[in-house]
Amino acid sequence: MTIDKIKLVPLGGLGEIGKNMMVVEYGNDIIIVDVGVMFPDEEMYGVDLVIPDVSYLADKKHRIRGVLITHGHEDHVGSLPYILPLLDFPPVYSTRLTQGLINIKLKEHRLIDKVELNVIAPGDEVKLGACTAGFFRVNHSIPDAVGIMLNTPIGTVVHTGDYKFDYTPVDGKPADIGLLGKIGNDGVLIMMGDSTRVETPGYTPSERVINDSFDKIFANAPGRILLATFASLISRVQQVVDTALRYDRVVAFAGRSMQNNVQMAIELGYLNMPKGMLVRVEDINKFRPEQVVIVCTGSQGEPTSALTRIANQDHRQIRIQPGDSVILSATPVPGNEKSVSRTINSLFRQGAEVYYQGISNVHVSGHAAQEELKLMLSLLRPRFFMPVHGEYRHLVLHAKLAYSLGIPEENIVVAENGDIIEVTEDSIKLTDHVASGNVFVDGLSVGDVGQIVLRDRKVLSQDGILMVVLTMDRETGEPLAGPDIVSRGFVYMRDAEELLESARLRVLEALRGMGHNARSGSDWSFVKDKIKQTLGEYLYEQTHRRPMILPVVMEV
Repeated sequence: MTIDKIKLVPLGGLGEIGKNMMVVEYGNDIIIVDVGVMFPDEEMYGVDLVIPDVSYLADKKHRIRGVLITHGHEDHVGSLPYILPLLDFPPVYSTRLTQGLINIKLKEHRLIDKVELNVIAPGDEVKLGACTAGFFRVNHSIPDAVGIMLNTPIGTVVHTGDYKFDYTPVDGKPADIGLLGKIGNDGVLIMMGDSTRVETPGYTPSERVINDSFDKIFANAPGRILLATFASLISRVQQVVDTALRYDRVVAFAGRSMQNNVQMAIELGYLNMPKGMLVRVEDINKFRPEQVVIVCTGSQGEPTSALTRIANQDHRQIRIQPGDSVILSATPVPGNEKSVSRTINSLFRQGAEVYYQGISNVHVSGHAAQEELKLMLSLLRPRFFMPVHGEYRHLVLHAKLAYSLGIPEENIVVAENGDIIEVTEDSIKLTDHVASGNVFVDGLSVGDVGQIVLRDRKVLSQDGILMVVLTMDRETGEPLAGPDIVSRGFVYMRDAEELLESARLRVLEALRGMGHNARSGSDWSFVKDKIKQTLGEYLYEQTHRRPMILPVVMEV
């Protein structure tokens, strides 16, 4: 019996850039495309990473046939170590380089023995329940990126992954336009397309464009060259290596993730580097400055990354010297602009020459601009269309672009995380909504920092904390000692002795004669509430600030 509908449930990546995760359901089969992370914004105090909420899948684990990964960037693979254990470790399918990057992640989390990792190549097919998954090559800013087509009994679902059309890619493997045309001719029921750069007219330049920029900088740099980029941008690293070779420079890699990824890419043959060219960071001082290139992490101003530590002058081996040139080969991810600016300013202050996207052509996007988005839509000619991977405005603009190419309005759906979209052979509609919020990773804990904890952190960051310690008589309910007041982040105690003494007297006054009431509540909650209320009102009256007040009542 043929089931007549497909369900699409985005759990991340729609209405935001990051934590991409799409659930495709047909009958009893569930197939997941990508499991990414998002980096926290400034409102998420102390949070390290944001991962998708997979509670929707909690009672459906036995139906998951596989996790398909389009490419090795963090916003597509970063949540695997956190999410796979929650889903009972379904099999993962990815290309060879992507699998290498996933391996490094799983080893760090000691999960490598529990996960079944399958390597696929463009053109391969994998049977997943009643569906068959196929893979087609696309270009992106990392080699080995693929788009996915799922052949179901009622039609083909295509997920483009992140892509652009690069006719001169660094690895020499352009997108398979012929296969895309064939998929379009065979008929596509629904296409989900990357929307990141829909606001940009024209075409995204080829990765090769950067070669000319690198060439100019390398030709004129009087001393060492430090280049910061994402640890997973293997093709960018290859361009640096090629340019360094032309200018007789050795290359060192700084930053743990950069070193791990480069080592893996060399072993798998995705990074070609002549023998003797790679040197350890510890050995760079054995060479003259004009012979050295250092490739490091930190293009986003991440606090613990190599470049940020260099900029803050607390890196163990590397200090900025006069004559150094620093290249930031990435654009800031939305939300990171401040930390990137801080890093750039600090590097300039130490005498470095800094090249970044605002003043020099040192980065190109891996995402398709308008004309390429039109080309993909024209090649695939889907009956239904759903834009993915972008903030809400990107999704709306991509939907309008599809409409301008002749896809009827009723065949286009702009969805958000948690929406359930049902597709049949002749209709597409939003039918329901499931939980799909953010889950926060903080240190080793996953999910125990929620909105209430974040709200408390926000209050603490804005107005500080005041602790009131009080000893009460268990029999009479009268205060015996205290209250002692300790302040952190509210006022400097030595400068505010008068204010705190008045606050102390206010508390005593409020508690006097409360003996009977206080005694009746054996948990002293009545007293605590009274202290909070009295102090809160008094301090607001005096300072117009609302610190967090923590009363501690001890009974004797």
